[in-house]
Amino acid sequence: MKNRKLLMIPGPVEFTPAVLRAMGMPTTSHVAANFIEIYGQVLEDMRRVFVSPSGQPFVVPGTGTLAMEMAAANVVEAGDKALVVNTGYFSDRFAKILERHGAIVTHCHAKVVGDAPPIHEVEAALEAIRPKVMTITHVDTSTGVAANVRELAALGRKYHALVIVDGVCATAGEEMRQEDWGIDMALTASQKAIGVPPGLALVVAGPRAMDAFRKRSRPVGSVYSDWTEWLPIMQAYEGRKPGYFATPAVNLIWALNVSLKEILVEGMDARFARHRSLSAAFKAGIEAIGLRQLPVRPDVQASTLTAIYYPDGVDKNLVKLVDDAGVLIAGGLHPALREKYFRVGHMGAVTAGDIVATVAAIESALVKAGYRFEKGAGVAAVQRSL
Repeated sequence: MKNRKLLMIPGPVEFTPAVLRAMGMPTTSHVAANFIEIYGQVLEDMRRVFVSPSGQPFVVPGTGTLAMEMAAANVVEAGDKALVVNTGYFSDRFAKILERHGAIVTHCHAKVVGDAPPIHEVEAALEAIRPKVMTITHVDTSTGVAANVRELAALGRKYHALVIVDGVCATAGEEMRQEDWGIDMALTASQKAIGVPPGLALVVAGPRAMDAFRKRSRPVGSVYSDWTEWLPIMQAYEGRKPGYFATPAVNLIWALNVSLKEILVEGMDARFARHRSLSAAFKAGIEAIGLRQLPVRPDVQASTLTAIYYPDGVDKNLVKLVDDAGVLIAGGLHPALREKYFRVGHMGAVTAGDIVATVAAIESALVKAGYRFEKGAGVAAVQRSL
């Protein structure tokens, strides 16, 4: 970490040396034989990381918001009903995208910011409106709230809704087993727990989502998002043949190939367990120095990031003080609480040493901010947890 700061925001994250080396390779043609092979491997490995053997992967230049747009654009038509299980800022964004594509959106909100809506209220909404789609934000990056995706997906399938999971701040960090859990579409972006620099929108569509797409009565409203354009390209590359609709992000796909293979070598069960362990250690550290989390209970706290209220007498200048101590963290994002909390990401290639360093930097910053606590208590709690 010499001569640079440790990146502990909720994305982009720290990347492994092998991923960074792949980014620095000479750029080749998008129809070169070696690139076609790599792209094909990426699509195959996506199924394994999403745990979706029957899924159709899409790897498209863009952001997590594009992945959300693709999910909505291809299965929603004007007048379709949609239920948004709302846990924060990015649930609101999904609703906005759905509405832009003509959906009639109903929200199932949590009672307070930092909570998730009760399961019985989600079921009541599903029964009342019988939506075509239900969206779930696995981890809302604005609040650090994790949804119970497995239980919610089962409810969605019970009421015959297409279940769409926004896993931008979760996939490859939080446990998700797309096919086993009945998730019809899962999406993420490259720069979070997948462990690749920003620039790729990643979607895996299950058979029911693909069937809904094929049965559309009208063309998709966005040319760039349209699976009609992208599906032949994905099929060509997976069949080890060239294809072209729009130029792929060549170096990012090389890097994604490296990262997916690193993830699969670690193993999905081990990776989920590592994220839970490091998250528990970090949370133990901040609790030991008297800091309170935004999520209201442990069962809605994410493993990929932590949202933390500033203590009394400390304001958003704490983020800069932590920066001065060598660690980059993020301020608040949710509009209702933006000035009252900060966020720390711990996903992807994060290590135990990164957790210790981050809690130490927060302790150092709190001392400078005038907050009174037992110095070293946070680092000691992290070490005990680890």
